[in-house]
Amino acid sequence: MHLSLLEPRGDRTPLPAIARRPAQLVGDTPVLWVGEPFAPPGRGFHAKLEGANPGGIKDRPGLHMVGEARRRGELVPGAPIVESSSGTLGLGLALAGLTYGHPVTVVTDPGAELSVVRLLTALGARVDQVPVPHREGGWQQARRDRVAELLARMPDAYCPDQYHNPDNAAAYRPLAAELAAQLGHVDVLVAAVGTGGHSAGVTAGLRESFPGLRLIGVDAVGSTIFGQPAAPRLMRGLGSSIHPANVDYEAFAEVHWVAADEAVWACRRLARRHYASGGWSVGAVALVAGWAAREFPAGTRIAAIFPDGPHRYLETVYNDAWCHEQRLLGRPAPQEPDEIAEQDERVVTRWTRCSRVRDPLGRGATRAGVR
Repeated sequence: MHLSLLEPRGDRTPLPAIARRPAQLVGDTPVLWVGEPFAPPGRGFHAKLEGANPGGIKDRPGLHMVGEARRRGELVPGAPIVESSSGTLGLGLALAGLTYGHPVTVVTDPGAELSVVRLLTALGARVDQVPVPHREGGWQQARRDRVAELLARMPDAYCPDQYHNPDNAAAYRPLAAELAAQLGHVDVLVAAVGTGGHSAGVTAGLRESFPGLRLIGVDAVGSTIFGQPAAPRLMRGLGSSIHPANVDYEAFAEVHWVAADEAVWACRRLARRHYASGGWSVGAVALVAGWAAREFPAGTRIAAIFPDGPHRYLETVYNDAWCHEQRLLGRPAPQEPDEIAEQDERVVTRWTRCSRVRDPLGRGATRAGVR
């Protein structure tokens, strides 16, 4: 009987690192090459699989924002943490609460996936669900208003305020360093935009080594971030009904809006062909990154950030019955986006691209994308 697997390892073979606490599992996520059917043979993009973190990409800012708040004395030992989240940051804050010893309350809404609500509860977080949307700011503003109410009742409580906290963007500098080490060079970065944290932080980090980096933002149809009017959105994790201060408008060369059915199409193609898939943001980013792989010259090194994995979306994106109810199946995604010259030229309802990016609130200078 061959017993080599049971024999002691030689001194020259290092033992794998063993995490002593779950926070040590965050980071150093893998990169997967994604080609067909998103790009023709020989073309493709490199997907950074942030779903390999324990809770997803927002484990990074969850830990970093809490750690920095403690360092500055804004969060005292044992004090509660309260934040609004559609899911992923809630998981990151649950990890931070466990790591640093803080009770966590996550304010969410009925659109949150039931699996995430159950997981947050299992991880020790308290989930507070708002019952009705804000008349103008939708569910997002309703959640933020509820956070303000809870903070008023708990004088020592801390809210990371992921939408406006610069520590959010700073948390992604290590991700930029990982990409630089893994790929050697990055020409184009494709990133979803929600709070604006990871698109800003990763871009700033990469441009220290690659100043010519081109950033392509991916937003959701119905999101207000880039000047479109607010509308109900099925997609969670990208897009917004407010204007987060963390969005670095000047960093973007262009922005693409993607519709829910187009993201579902891409998610399912990723799963079927590449095994690695994820949620709404992953599908939308893959669709746009595949376009970039077809559009830019051969040899262009394209990195795309996949914020999470598929497991929390099994009752939505990957549920045929639910997708049929929402009329998300049966239509293949288009091969090319529509084009508009200005962000607010017209209301977009499907995949659409604009190469002139500006802050709709006038907080920064206009940046025109030049290919």
